[in-house]
Amino acid sequence: MKKTVRVRYFAILREQRGLDEEAVATGASTAAEVYEELRALHKFTLPAERLRVALNGDFALWSAAVLDGDALAFLPPVAGG
Repeated sequence: MKKTVRVRYFAILREQRGLDEEAVATGASTAAEVYEELRALHKFTLPAERLRVALNGDFALWSAAVLDGDALAFLPPVAGG
Protein backbone atom coordinates (compact mmCIF):
# COMPACT_ATOMS: atom_id res chain seq x y z
CA MET A 1 0.00 0.00 0.00
CA LYS A 2 1.39 3.40 -0.99
CA LYS A 3 1.88 6.11 1.59
CA THR A 4 3.11 9.67 1.33
CA VAL A 5 6.07 10.79 3.42
CA ARG A 6 7.92 14.10 3.57
CA VAL A 7 11.65 13.80 2.94
CA ARG A 8 14.30 16.41 3.76
CA TYR A 9 17.74 16.34 2.20
CA PHE A 10 20.95 17.86 3.54
CA ALA A 11 24.45 18.60 2.19
CA ILE A 12 25.48 16.40 -0.75
CA LEU A 13 22.05 14.76 -0.99
CA ARG A 14 20.44 18.19 -1.35
CA GLU A 15 22.96 19.03 -4.06
CA GLN A 16 22.41 15.76 -5.91
CA ARG A 17 18.60 16.01 -5.70
CA GLY A 18 18.40 19.76 -6.30
CA LEU A 19 15.76 20.12 -3.57
CA ASP A 20 15.67 20.65 0.19
CA GLU A 21 12.43 18.76 0.69
CA GLU A 22 9.78 16.82 -1.20
CA ALA A 23 6.71 14.65 -0.70
CA VAL A 24 7.32 11.08 -1.80
CA ALA A 25 4.78 8.35 -2.55
CA THR A 26 6.29 5.03 -1.50
CA GLY A 27 5.42 1.45 -0.82
CA ALA A 28 8.47 1.08 1.45
CA SER A 29 7.98 -0.22 4.98
CA THR A 30 11.19 1.04 6.62
CA ALA A 31 13.44 4.08 6.53
CA ALA A 32 16.11 1.97 4.81
CA GLU A 33 13.70 0.92 2.07
CA VAL A 34 12.65 4.53 1.47
CA TYR A 35 16.28 5.62 1.15
CA GLU A 36 17.13 2.77 -1.22
CA GLU A 37 14.16 3.68 -3.45
CA LEU A 38 15.30 7.30 -3.53
CA ARG A 39 18.95 6.37 -3.99
CA ALA A 40 18.11 4.33 -7.08
CA LEU A 41 15.73 6.97 -8.45
CA HIS A 42 17.97 10.01 -7.90
CA LYS A 43 21.38 8.30 -8.23
CA PHE A 44 22.55 9.30 -4.73
CA THR A 45 26.21 8.41 -4.27
CA LEU A 46 26.16 7.76 -0.51
CA PRO A 47 25.16 4.34 0.81
CA ALA A 48 22.82 4.26 3.82
CA GLU A 49 25.63 3.14 6.13
CA ARG A 50 27.27 6.56 5.67
CA LEU A 51 24.10 8.43 6.73
CA ARG A 52 21.95 9.00 9.78
CA VAL A 53 18.19 8.99 9.48
CA ALA A 54 15.70 11.00 11.49
CA LEU A 55 12.05 10.05 11.69
CA ASN A 56 9.57 12.71 12.80
CA GLY A 57 12.37 14.84 14.25
CA ASP A 58 14.22 12.13 16.21
CA PHE A 59 17.19 10.01 15.18
CA ALA A 60 15.98 6.53 14.31
CA LEU A 61 17.20 3.11 13.28
CA TRP A 62 17.17 2.28 9.60
CA SER A 63 14.75 -0.53 10.44
CA ALA A 64 12.18 1.93 11.83
CA ALA A 65 8.70 1.53 10.36
CA VAL A 66 7.54 4.35 8.10
CA LEU A 67 3.87 5.36 8.19
CA ASP A 68 1.74 7.61 6.03
CA GLY A 69 2.44 11.26 6.85
CA ASP A 70 5.82 10.63 8.50
CA ALA A 71 8.74 13.01 8.02
CA LEU A 72 12.19 11.60 7.19
CA ALA A 73 15.51 13.39 7.05
CA PHE A 74 18.65 11.85 5.60
CA LEU A 75 21.80 13.33 7.15
CA PRO A 76 25.24 12.83 5.58
CA PRO A 77 28.40 13.06 7.66
CA VAL A 78 29.44 16.62 8.42
CA ALA A 79 32.99 17.79 7.78
CA GLY A 80 34.31 20.36 10.23
CA GLY A 81 37.08 22.82 9.96
